[in-house]
Amino acid sequence: MIGLQVLFEDNHLIAVNKPAGMLVQGDVTEDKPLSEFVKMYIADRYNKPGDVFLGTIHRLDRPVSGVVIYARTSKALSRMNKLFQERAIEKTYWAITEQRPEPLNGRLVHYIDKDRERNVAHASLRKRNKDAKESSLDYELVSEIGNHHLLKVNPHTGRPHQIRVQLSHMGCPIRGDIKYGAPYPNPDGNIHLHCRSMSFVHPVRQEPITITANPLVKDEVWRMFNNLWED
Repeated sequence: MIGLQVLFEDNHLIAVNKPAGMLVQGDVTEDKPLSEFVKMYIADRYNKPGDVFLGTIHRLDRPVSGVVIYARTSKALSRMNKLFQERAIEKTYWAITEQRPEPLNGRLVHYIDKDRERNVAHASLRKRNKDAKESSLDYELVSEIGNHHLLKVNPHTGRPHQIRVQLSHMGCPIRGDIKYGAPYPNPDGNIHLHCRSMSFVHPVRQEPITITANPLVKDEVWRMFNNLWED
């Protein structure tokens, strides 16, 4: 079992820090997904025999790390799905690029459609076909070391590969993301995009909650910026 980093848990939700390179939920590759490790954790911690209920609320792309929230009850699953549909979840990502953004902060608005056969998204400033959906995010340069630039990104919509394709469209592909314009891959095949935090009103307790994840310190590039999350 992987060293699962649990960020939050109660009777309704459990949130973990997803390592880059791991699936959130099973797919055709049949690689063991994060959800199975979370089920094993719940079964062991709470001595639950038989199948453990775990509902997938949202996903991160396989090469992306950070906060992933699962539902432990069907009621929490339906209510969290509604929060995502209503865009009532405030999401913050960190992205490292090798190009300095100009301007240093702003809002990006594009129309995005996805080629599902090739698993690649396309962004344009005008709506080029009926399947393209308006997508927006705010970004801000928060730190830079040499040619590594750390951006804080707050997406307002949740389109496939949205942050990756929108930053690429502005000339700032994410480090290692050769699918969207990075000049070379990272050695482990992952990319420097991390879901830093999610804020929302708890679906059952009705209390505001923020769940935060630090990048994994074994990555040398993330470690360059660890003064941002370590005292």
